[in-house]
Amino acid sequence: MPKALPVIDMSAPVCCAPVAAGPVDDAAALEIALRLKAIADPARVKLLSLLLASPHGEENTGDLAAAVALAESTVSHHLGQLKKAGLVESERRGMNTYHRAQRASLAALCVVLDPNCCR
Repeated sequence: MPKALPVIDMSAPVCCAPVAAGPVDDAAALEIALRLKAIADPARVKLLSLLLASPHGEENTGDLAAAVALAESTVSHHLGQLKKAGLVESERRGMNTYHRAQRASLAALCVVLDPNCCR
């Protein structure tokens, strides 16, 4: 029987000492790894890129699906994984769902990996 991963609330930005500060404990390592795992897919990287570059700050599922040449159901799956990791937030408006990158969560992840990043 496969070993189940512990459930972690990843809705808030990652909050732990930077990896470069010294050895991280098991809980922090798991929290960071789960967020990185959510990004570790070319389609998800592309979706995040599109959301970050959006002139409106958000995009709907249909437009994202067309941009990455994937089915809407596949894009919804990828966005769901990013949302579960706290990297994307979604809002339903009528028949469409709009998605926004969680810049604070992405910035926090960058700082945890390298505290001198983006300075």
